Amino acid sequence: MHNDQASAHACAAQKDRWRHQMAALSSIAQVLNARSGQSQTLHDILQVLEQTLGMVRTTVMLLAADEQRLVIGATRSVPPDQAQSVHYQRGEGITGRVLESGRSVVVPSVSSEPEFVDRIHQRARRHADDSSFICVPIMVGREVIGTLAADLPPGESGQRDADELDEAERALTIVAAMIGFDVRVRRDEREEHEALQEENLRLRDALEERFRPENIIGNSRPMRAVYTRIRRVATGNTTVLIRGETGTGKELVASAIHYSSGRSNQPYIRVNCAQLSETLLESELFGHEKGAFTGAIERRIGRIEEAENGTLFLDEIGDFPPAIQVKLLRFLQEHEFERVGSNETLTANVRVIAATNCDLESALKEKTFRQDLYYRINVFPIVLPALRERRDDILLLANHFAEKYAREMGKQIRRFSTPAIDMLMAYHWPGNVRELENCIEHAILLADGDAILGHHLPPTLEMPDAADDSVSSRLDIRVEALERDMISDALKCASGNAAAAARQLGITARMIRYKMKKLGLET
Repeated sequence: MHNDQASAHACAAQKDRWRHQMAALSSIAQVLNARSGQSQTLHDILQVLEQTLGMVRTTVMLLAADEQRLVIGATRSVPPDQAQSVHYQRGEGITGRVLESGRSVVVPSVSSEPEFVDRIHQRARRHADDSSFICVPIMVGREVIGTLAADLPPGESGQRDADELDEAERALTIVAAMIGFDVRVRRDEREEHEALQEENLRLRDALEERFRPENIIGNSRPMRAVYTRIRRVATGNTTVLIRGETGTGKELVASAIHYSSGRSNQPYIRVNCAQLSETLLESELFGHEKGAFTGAIERRIGRIEEAENGTLFLDEIGDFPPAIQVKLLRFLQEHEFERVGSNETLTANVRVIAATNCDLESALKEKTFRQDLYYRINVFPIVLPALRERRDDILLLANHFAEKYAREMGKQIRRFSTPAIDMLMAYHWPGNVRELENCIEHAILLADGDAILGHHLPPTLEMPDAADDSVSSRLDIRVEALERDMISDALKCASGNAAAAARQLGITARMIRYKMKKLGLET
């Protein structure tokens, strides 16, 4: 009779545990279906395990980026700032062993397990009871990506029996599988999102390259942003202000806007405002009547009239005299003007593109540039990056200019030596693209073979430590640069074979090895 009652009691207890397990799994399924953030989802799952199944000190650990250690993904009994510093190496302690083997581990008595590290919860210091510990792997396919662990506190009669521990292990294994599936779904979604982002970037870059103006060289991100603005403004009649340092290619951008617009078959007139005095600039823009001033022996139409139905490019507009600024503002607002020496009001359908390397905002404060004109020309600004801000384009531009001047001079220049490339990339280019073009023309003029070497480039491109004031020191540096160039090129042609490079240069293998060591060319 006593055995029958004990059996019935055990059966009822087992059914009660199953009922709680089913309730826990149902709640966890609802948590996963809610699709919160991963951290919140894991925290809610642990809350269900503790409140429904009576587990304590539940912890999810996830594989770090180095795939050699586990870090805490979620836990309810340790402060977040403390949890961040805790980790287990692969194979370290019970948790590390589960990561390494991919198999569950059940510890009936924590105090009796010598491998139990107890790094996270520090049970020995905070708890006098002797709990059981279960750790199961979280897997995605055959890959272990984390662990799920929990303590089972002792029952009324002491430690949990084997059946209870087996049931708890099965429950945690099911939950770990659910977590693994959720992690896999999130990973797939993240990879798909990243793939879509990469594809969007690739398509955008391809589209921007497709719409790159033919007269401008450069594929760097800052220049692609410039191409986008050119494309957007070209089709309209909006006044454009192109800003940038001297030599960045403002005139090329103005030309690209005109020839991409609906006015491309109409005149494109350029005026460099900085080269003309106030009287000449006014006549240049608006024209003049015969006898309007000394030397005006006949009527002359101005650039505005020449640009009828087309585009007028005003370079260095920051140098406009105040009197001309007033007349230009009137033309921009009303499309009306008078020739110098005439009272007849004329009109013109002209799009204006202006450019400047001046700090117009400072000019406004100093009252040298009119505020109303500033706002009228600054409708759609395009800021050109300095060459040092688009270093990805330096070699592309250098190759373009090398091909151009080699063709003009009838030379067969095919490449730049490595030291020459290093010099080009290390220089700060205060003169921007215009300075780079001049340097390449200089190098092509000096080059004799099929390559531009470092010593062919202007002395201004030498490294800072080469700037010694003494003649003998400069000579030493030039000779050393020449040796480095020639030996580097010979080694490159000989695929790094020093003996073959020595034969090519007409020196001994011992000599080239000495030079390589001296010049820091040893590999």
